[in-house]
Order: sequence, then C-alpha cells, then structure tokens
Amino acid sequence: MKLKHWKLDRDADGLAWATLDKADAAANTLSSAVTDELAQLLDHLEQEPPKGLVFRSGKAAGFIAGADIEEFSSLDSAEGTRALVARGWDLFNRLAGVAYPTLALIRGHCLGGGLELSLACRYRIVVDEPGTKLGLPEVMLGIVPGWGGMKRLPERIAAPAALDMMLSGRTMDARKAKRLGLADDCVPPRVMDAAARGLVLSGRPARRQPLLERLLNGPLRFVVAAQARKQVAAKARPEHYPAPYAIIDLWHKHGGNALAAPDVLDRIVRSPTARNLVRIFFLQERLKAFGKKSALAARRVHVVGAGIMGGDIAAWCALRGLTVTLQDQSLERVAAAIGRAAPLFERRIRDPLARRAAFDRLIPDPEGHGAAHADVVIEAIFEDLEAKRGLLAALEQRMRPEAVLATNTSSLRLEDLATALASPGRLVGIHFFNPVAKMPLVEVVEPDGADPAMLARTHAFVRTIDKLPLPVRSAPGFLVNAVLAPYLLEAMRCVDEGIAPATIDAAMEAFGMPMGPIELADTVGLDIALAAGRQLAGATEPPRCLAERVERKELGRKSGRGFYAYQDGRTVKAAAGSIPDGLAQRLVTPLIDRAQALVDAGIVADGDLADAGVIFGTGFAPFTGGPLHYRKTRADQQPQ
Repeated sequence: MKLKHWKLDRDADGLAWATLDKADAAANTLSSAVTDELAQLLDHLEQEPPKGLVFRSGKAAGFIAGADIEEFSSLDSAEGTRALVARGWDLFNRLAGVAYPTLALIRGHCLGGGLELSLACRYRIVVDEPGTKLGLPEVMLGIVPGWGGMKRLPERIAAPAALDMMLSGRTMDARKAKRLGLADDCVPPRVMDAAARGLVLSGRPARRQPLLERLLNGPLRFVVAAQARKQVAAKARPEHYPAPYAIIDLWHKHGGNALAAPDVLDRIVRSPTARNLVRIFFLQERLKAFGKKSALAARRVHVVGAGIMGGDIAAWCALRGLTVTLQDQSLERVAAAIGRAAPLFERRIRDPLARRAAFDRLIPDPEGHGAAHADVVIEAIFEDLEAKRGLLAALEQRMRPEAVLATNTSSLRLEDLATALASPGRLVGIHFFNPVAKMPLVEVVEPDGADPAMLARTHAFVRTIDKLPLPVRSAPGFLVNAVLAPYLLEAMRCVDEGIAPATIDAAMEAFGMPMGPIELADTVGLDIALAAGRQLAGATEPPRCLAERVERKELGRKSGRGFYAYQDGRTVKAAAGSIPDGLAQRLVTPLIDRAQALVDAGIVADGDLADAGVIFGTGFAPFTGGPLHYRKTRADQQPQ
C-alpha cells in the first residue's frame, strides 16, 4: 500500500490500528484521497484479516471533522452529487460488513462523515474530555448526512433523539454519548488504548436496541416522523431550509438511503440555501483565521464594570477557562454579577466540580488589583466620555506593557478615548453583543494609529473565548449597530403609518429573520433605540411611536411594556393580519444600503466580511448568504 494519510500497524495480539493523520492539514477530513486510501486499507485487510481493527486519530485537534467541504462546494452536476454520496455510502457499508470486529476510538471532535465512519464500526469508545463532541451537523450546511448517518444513528440511539441530533446539528459530549447508547464506553485518556484493545477483542456482540427503540425505528417510524415535521415547521420554513424536511423524509420513506431518492438529493445539495450556508461556513472560517495572527495566549482577564454587559463578559471568559477579576465600585455590584453567572454555568457545565471551578475563576476585585496581572483588560462601564477616559488612563498606569487595553464602548470614538493615554496606540475596541452567551460575534475595533500587535492579540483573545472576531474601523456604531439603526427606524416609521407592530414583525420573520424589528427594539430597550437613532441614523425627528413610548417610560421588555406587553418573560402579541406586498423589502433595504456604505467607507474591509458581521451579529437570514450577497443574487436574477 502507498498511504499518505493513513498509517496501519499490527500489534502482538494481531490487532490492527489504523491511524488517520491527514497530510498538510491541521484537522482530519474525509477527502477523496483519504477515503480512497481507506478503501486500499480495507482491501489489504481483506487479504490478511486482523483479530480486530481500531480507528484512531493522529491529530491533537480531534478524531475526524467530517467530509471535505471544498470538494462538496465544487459540485456542479447531479451526477457529481450522486457520485460523492455513493463514495461514502458504499465505503461505509463495506466497513460495516467486514468479518472482523471494528472499533472507533474517539477523542476530540467526531463530526459528520467522521461520526458516520464510527457508526459503521461495531463498537465506539469515547474519551472523557471537554473537547470530545459527536454530531451530524450537515443540516447547518443545508445538506443531509448521506454516508449512512440517517440510517445508522437511529439504529444506535432512540429515533427521536437521533432525529433531533440530525435536525438541529447539535453535538453531544462523551458522557451523553455513553448514556444514550451511541458509545459503548466512556473512558479517561490514560486508559483509552487499553480499553479499545479489550473491547474490540472481547467478542461482545454489538449493542442491541431495547424493544421500544426498535419499534420507533420500525413500525412506529411514522409517529416519530410526524412529530419531527411538526417541530421543524415551528422553526424553519421549507422554502428557506429544505434540508431538515429532506432528512425526515429520507429516514421515514427510504431508511436513510439518500441514493434511493436522487431527485431529493440533487435538489438539496445544489439548492441556493446549501450554497449560501456553505458560503457562511467559509466566512466563519475566515473570521476564525483572524485569531491566529498572534502567539500570545491570554490566561487572565480583568473586567471593569459589573453591569449586565461587563458582568456577562466576565462570566463568559470564566466559563471558557480564563481566570477573571471583576471590578466595580462596590462588592455588592460584583456579587450581583456573579449571581447572574450561576444560570449560565448551570446550563453550560454539567459536571458539578467543573462548575465549581468556573465560579472559582470568577474573582471579585472591587479594588482592581487584577489589572496589574491581566493579559487583557476590558473597560465596560457606562457610556460617558470623561468617565471612560479617566478610567483608561488609570488602568494604563497599572497594566503590564504587553497587555491589551480594550474598551467595550458601542458609541464613542476610540480616538477620543485614547487621548488620555500615554501610549494611545495600545487602545483597541472589543465590542460584545447582548446577550453575550448567545451572540457569536465580537467586533474588534481599530482606531487610527492602533498598534498592530495589540490588534492581533485582541483577535487571538476573542478566539480563545470561542467567539468570532470581526475587524472594523472606528466609526459610530461600527458595523452591526450602524446597520441595525436605519432598519429599526424604518420599521417604526411603518408603525407611524398605521401598520401594526405584529404585522411588521411577521413580515420579517417570514423573510427569515429570527426576530422582527419591533420586538428587537423592545428587547434592546426603546430608550437605547431612540439614542442610537439620533446618533447613527441621522434622524432629526424620531418616529412618533418611539418618542411617545419613551416619554411614557414604556421602554420595552425591561419595563414590562413597549410596543408589546410582556408577561412572565413572554411577548404578548395581537394577530399579525395580512402583510402588505413589498413590506419586507422596504424594511431590509435601509439595512443593506447602510452595509454597502460602510464597505465603501472602509469601516469593514469588504462585502464578504460585512455579510459575515451582519449574519453573526444580528441573525440576518442565513439562507440568503448575507445582506449584500442577497442584493447581488436578486439583481442577477432580474431579467435583463
């Protein structure tokens, strides 16, 4: 055999170990070259069968990240689509049918085609580490798990859980995989090789599903499919996101074999949604790459300001493993912020000891001693120029020279803040979005004269805490807030014209937005929306409906009433009524115009980054590929 990506070893017990270490790549993916070599490897083992075969990774990054997205994105014909799906389907069926026992030893991420390979093995052992995640995220790219995942996952775990996993794209950790029956065992790293050897040579039969699970994957399959369709319909329109509906139908009607419905397969893979979601995947990878330009790893963070934003930033950093000192004017304010961190830690961290460790990393520091030891210092106090300037000047005197000094301002010019510093070039902006735990984007703001090394360290820090850094120039509202302001104001002008708020929101939710603009304004706070409109949209007269509500102290969700009433945290809406023709286009046009203007002005480097920022910062309908891409696509579709 001539193997470039795989290594095959045999030990004294006659056990074969197949190690995947894809050449010239940081992570393992199942490219055509990798799967061709796997077929060679199976040919060789067919001639000299081993006592057992263990698959493992030679990468520190994880097991297998999935198929090669570059190959998928280059498909341009129905024949090419079927050939790519058949390649994995036939290969993994062959693996599932070998005479000797097989085992996947999973440490780190095991996603997409990687999980499908492991499902074709008789056994799976998962390593109990935080980085071990298993999932079939194909739906996030607008496609289906066509290499056997739709068939074999419901054969391993209960069909409702399997469908939920495929339809949501969510991953599960090692312990949950063991609990649901996806993994045969969950072991610590120190014994993983011994556990794999013992299990694959044990002669133990593969796990058999309990009777109820077999019924749900057999005669009662229609019940599970009907419930799944109802759940998907509540979240995604078939015209926007066809893939989840296809997954249900392919499992229900064809046993998970995508090749049995070639028309469905080709329609999904080559749909505009799939192309746009793949586009977003590559945009996300581009944002991640900004965090690789500095070797300086942040371990300690000091946050000044324990309000909603500052406290949530501190809690998120502690959750991601950093040691955080949190400063404010009183211990009571810091204690309140730490109290707000409790639900986040409870929701995100299952292990009580790990949860306790996260709390231990979030350290009250009302005197601000942590600033002297931090790698990153974040100012997150109220939006007052003089207060921020005085604080930043005091912090600079206490910080280490190589540490990052950042402000979380959303409205003030960084150049005005930096005049108080002895070294103005060290100040950068690091603009989080609310709620911090849910919003993946962070704008890294570059003022005039910024130190490139500080910017690189800031981007690296943002990736360290598992956020997506977007480089933007210093300007009012940067990118995200600047595009939202005219969008929200146009929606409120529609209210002034007599269109019901619920109708406006329904129009944009039908367009594909996760939340309508009126409810979004209520969520942000109408007082904040009023101030932003004056500053960012150049509005001399705010919409009447907005000004009147602010005057009555009806500020939105936080006051219990705004455009809507709120009861027990839920929005109370009237029926939407009929949506006027062209309403969604009217509302989205100011947002798109502003995004293009910001690209033209150099606030964000190019249209692709603008699309990425608006998608990950506002939730702009992902299936469109972003606002500027959406406009271009519509223009291309217009008759000449």
